[in-house]
Amino acid sequence: VEQGKTVASSIIGEMTSYDQVPWFWSDQYETKLQIVGLLDNYDDIVVRGDSIKESFAVFYIKNNRIIASDCVNRPAEHMMSRKLISEKIIIKKDPTVKINEPYVFIANHQNSFDVITICKAALPGVVTIGKKSLKWIPIFGQIYWLSGNIMIDRKNSGKARNTLDIAAKRIAKKKTSVWLFPEGTRSYGRGILPFKQGAFRLAKTTNEPVVMVTASNLHEKVKWNRWNNGIVLIDIAAPQALSEDKSIKEWMVHFNDEMKQKFDALNRQVDELEKSR
Repeated sequence: VEQGKTVASSIIGEMTSYDQVPWFWSDQYETKLQIVGLLDNYDDIVVRGDSIKESFAVFYIKNNRIIASDCVNRPAEHMMSRKLISEKIIIKKDPTVKINEPYVFIANHQNSFDVITICKAALPGVVTIGKKSLKWIPIFGQIYWLSGNIMIDRKNSGKARNTLDIAAKRIAKKKTSVWLFPEGTRSYGRGILPFKQGAFRLAKTTNEPVVMVTASNLHEKVKWNRWNNGIVLIDIAAPQALSEDKSIKEWMVHFNDEMKQKFDALNRQVDELEKSR
């Protein structure tokens, strides 16, 4: 379909480049084969699933990015691969952020693609605090819970506080970093929304610094079949300890203002980078 559109555009004088992700599928009786991307000197292979049960996915990695995948009866992994391959994600991490140190990470929450965009910036061993309803998502919800992530019931303030207490104990006992989206909901193109206080209460309770993670704008930028979805910049800022000169609410406002400024700056950088391509 997309090839036909490109040809038709060229015929009528509208020179349009073909920038779709190359992919292929075939149903062989009970077996669904789906291939995406181009194999070009890959560095590593990652396999998910069980080849004996004929349900598995093979991911081909080059320079820490997925460049292609072969999926057998794994349509979810196929769709995820198409998205990851089509998008160039550049992560800039402040050198003072150490892998083995516990932090409270706060990140902007834009849309459902955050799980494969901004979450790429999560350091090893980080657990997230996500809404309780995630557990009802088939497969993903079970994997999310089994991976040690923490679920919060936002509709019940008492249970939400208990969840933060659990997170605080985990940080203290295992020196684990925790990742939160302080906006509490997806922004869907509305910029950086007001923050809730939970992340900053957690940082105060544990006496661990806050690390701000900001991704450039993703709204209406992602199309599954497009070969080039442009550039996404993700900035991991230097850790900031929450001193006593500000209240929790004041720290909340402080980081909200900082993230708004960083978000605008990243979007300007993306514009310049995409113009120069």
